[in-house]
Amino acid sequence: MKKLLFLLILISQVSQSQSLRKYSNEFLNIGVDAAAFGMGKAVVASSSDVNSGYWNPAGLVNIKDYQGSLMHNEYFAGIAKYDYVGFAMPINSESALGLSLIRFGVDDILDTTELIDSQGNIDYNRINLFSASDYALNIAYAKKLQVPGLNLGVNAKVVHRRIGEFASSWGFGLDAALQFQRNDWQFGLMLRDITTTFNAWSIDEEKFDKIKDAIPDQNQELPETVELTLPKAQFGVAKKFEITRDFGLLAEVDLNMRFAKTNDIISTDLVSVHPAIGFQLDYLDMVFLRGGVGNFQNITEFDDSTSLSVQPNIGVGFRYEGIQIDYALTNIGSVGNALYSNVFSIKVNFDYFR
Repeated sequence: MKKLLFLLILISQVSQSQSLRKYSNEFLNIGVDAAAFGMGKAVVASSSDVNSGYWNPAGLVNIKDYQGSLMHNEYFAGIAKYDYVGFAMPINSESALGLSLIRFGVDDILDTTELIDSQGNIDYNRINLFSASDYALNIAYAKKLQVPGLNLGVNAKVVHRRIGEFASSWGFGLDAALQFQRNDWQFGLMLRDITTTFNAWSIDEEKFDKIKDAIPDQNQELPETVELTLPKAQFGVAKKFEITRDFGLLAEVDLNMRFAKTNDIISTDLVSVHPAIGFQLDYLDMVFLRGGVGNFQNITEFDDSTSLSVQPNIGVGFRYEGIQIDYALTNIGSVGNALYSNVFSIKVNFDYFR
């Protein structure tokens, strides 16, 4: 039963013991905004619009009026869908507020736990559908500090994860960030999950009992109900260049850090680091060409040899009278494996319509 096995895999996501985890709430690390994806997600220092609520909330102080943003993305040939909506507004000349909602989900999964009736007969009418989905509500606040060019941002997130009627969880966490600008140089620091974001799970034990012995000799124990997410940090440096009167260039390098040993290109017991590098070439701040590379990972092959894996991205964008449409093609190096993803987003500046 492939569908039943898939269900067991989903349930096993909460089967680790209550402890700090290297990987938890990973849907919150995917990113938002096709423009950022096009730059390889190297935008921590330069982000300065409605999407800063995700990348670096300190950047929200740069908005002048209401802004809205929408993004849609699909993974694994459309099986998994990822959606984002954001809104931001200035409170006054010194501070700003941002709200956003993220959903990552797999819908219409077959529930085959009732496929066989009490007489041992297969009855396809007993198959139901369910969804495995993750949600995050983000509330971000930014304020200019007394030091010229230095801005502070914080983000509170409420996380809800649900696996049909089998299990669900609620969680809460905080992010903190800084941005500093001096002339054409920009610096950014984003500290994610500084409170070790938690998820408290509620599991339907009656439904769990029906599947725990589904695989012979692989009895599943009732999972622990609390998981904690390790903090992460991102540091970025960006610079703007004026090529000609009509053409400009933004370049940024970010360092993404996890405080655990991973497959990152730099990996120690204390911290693991992988860089992200991106650029944006613009014409009259209206037409954009983007490129970036990130997710540098050491991959262990079947023969125990190692190789370096990277994720290159490209993107384009167009802005006209307050409306900006962006597109990114991500992970273009794996086109042959159909792992690439098309990302579309739209951003609206409402001050153009007043």
